Amino acid sequence: MNEILFGPAQREFISDFKHGKLQRINLLEGSVRSGKTYVSLIVWAMYLAKMPRDGRYMMVGHTLLSLKRNCIEPLMNMMGANMRLTDSGRRAVIFGRSVELEGSSDERAEARIRGVTLNGAYVDELSLAPRSFFAMLLSRLSAPGARLFATTNPDGPRHWLKTEYLDRDGLSVYRKKFLLEENPALEKAYIDSLKREYRGIFYKRFILGDWAAAQGAVYPMFDEARHGVERLPEMRFTWIGCDIGHTNPTAFVRLGAGKDGGIYVMDEFYHSAAQSGPMSPGQYAQALIRFAGGDGGALSPQAVVIDPAAEGFILQMREISDLRIRRADNAVMEGIQLVSAALDQGMLKIHLGCRHLIDEFYAYCWDEAAQRAGQDKPLKQNDHALDALRYALMAYKREIRRNFCGI
Repeated sequence: MNEILFGPAQREFISDFKHGKLQRINLLEGSVRSGKTYVSLIVWAMYLAKMPRDGRYMMVGHTLLSLKRNCIEPLMNMMGANMRLTDSGRRAVIFGRSVELEGSSDERAEARIRGVTLNGAYVDELSLAPRSFFAMLLSRLSAPGARLFATTNPDGPRHWLKTEYLDRDGLSVYRKKFLLEENPALEKAYIDSLKREYRGIFYKRFILGDWAAAQGAVYPMFDEARHGVERLPEMRFTWIGCDIGHTNPTAFVRLGAGKDGGIYVMDEFYHSAAQSGPMSPGQYAQALIRFAGGDGGALSPQAVVIDPAAEGFILQMREISDLRIRRADNAVMEGIQLVSAALDQGMLKIHLGCRHLIDEFYAYCWDEAAQRAGQDKPLKQNDHALDALRYALMAYKREIRRNFCGI
């Protein structure tokens, strides 16, 4: 290993491993892209090389797919002939040691590790693992000298990982914090562009590496004077986001990709059964078809992105219309981060006629009770047009991030 390739936190972690300073639980935390996964995989391989060949070992990711993408593929590139995957894809052989591969989000995963005695385990994205799975995994690390290696980005300060393990006295825990600027593999221009992608609570966690609480307004950066527009530019294409309610309001928003490089919410449809009387699913479907048709001058939408929970409505729209219907990506926190960054960069603008959406921007807040329970959740209020907007932006998240981050 050439130490010139490592940042200070990476060098310290390797040195601490070599000098026997690691503990039963070894956690690498901090910024995104800070080099913690890279160095943790190196030390994990070094650990396996020292352990018994007939021992049992495990690597865990949020899903098996994310584990292979984040850890197995990079590890195979490092290890070359010293590592191989079995035909099943659920086991790796590293330095002759058999390593089982698991996804912690699989409800059957906890059952599969019951009764197993492990000599070592590696967990990617530990804060995303269920508390019950992690407790079971720790209980299985009962062989002499067994160690757990894990990486995570920080979450809220009431997350179970922090309150039950990191903040408790008397536990055998080693922690090392990694920061984005310390990764020597990244150019300054890339670091600067990555910082532009995160704002608010996401900046504190994913850039500063702090266990910070989500409090107050979800979109504190929204300002009608800055983000509201009266006139719309010429559009390259348009698309629609839909949040379908039954007892709750239903909202559609039409977005346009402006030829000036901005994204514009052009208009909205909003119907509250409590205020205006109920509408049937068929009436909502006809309303969406009319909304998609615009006023004759609007572009036909490139896609209509619909709340994935509204499966019946999606099937109905595919039967009665020629619109290109897509199921929305409902990753709530990633979607909020994307909306936040687009607002902060001034990339997202809202036509002043979209009064329901504008009102929701000001009223949408984090759920303080959920935060006290260690969860990040917005209050399920004042969110219908905002959900429609989030669905729409997530459908083009790669293109949007590329435009304002250059990555």
